[in-house]
Amino acid sequence: MSTGLYYTLLVLGAVALWGVLVSLALWGWRNRGRRQLEAVGTPPTAPADLGEPIRGPHTGLYLGSTLAPSWQDRVAVGDLGDRADSLLSEYSDGLLIARKGASQIWIPRASIVAVRTERGLAGKAMTRDGVLVIRWELTTGTQIDSGLRADDKTVYPEWVEAFAEVTEKAYRAQERLDESESGTTRKKDER
Repeated sequence: MSTGLYYTLLVLGAVALWGVLVSLALWGWRNRGRRQLEAVGTPPTAPADLGEPIRGPHTGLYLGSTLAPSWQDRVAVGDLGDRADSLLSEYSDGLLIARKGASQIWIPRASIVAVRTERGLAGKAMTRDGVLVIRWELTTGTQIDSGLRADDKTVYPEWVEAFAEVTEKAYRAQERLDESESGTTRKKDER
């Protein structure tokens, strides 16, 4: 076998292998989306008249959304898991994440569970408090975390403080749930 033929076959084999791996990744992403479809459902749409923003718009990178409480279980339904440059704004009825090249995400105020900072989300790890994370409940009852890395991270305390009461309420409810579950576990262990 000539050297030229050998290298041609080697390149064709590498390209074929690459094509198979990309196909498998896309197949897996589509299957994840099908599995999550019932839990995620159809995201809410923004009202036609939002009014004037209360806070923002603040620029940054939308990192994606994950199924709560996992910081890595990226949502594959629609384009909720897609990264994009974005603007985050608060309105009287909720939050709007306007993304470039992707659909906007509307988070109704009543759906917001917590607003906090985290080290990472959707496979993107940052420094301490590098990501602003909004936990919210979809119409299906599933909670997801949507994360943004702001261009100006000094705005994070303003967002966290604005939703401190909602966040504290969610933490207290989770503590009560944890206590009741640990009490049930102790009773089972005592038997």
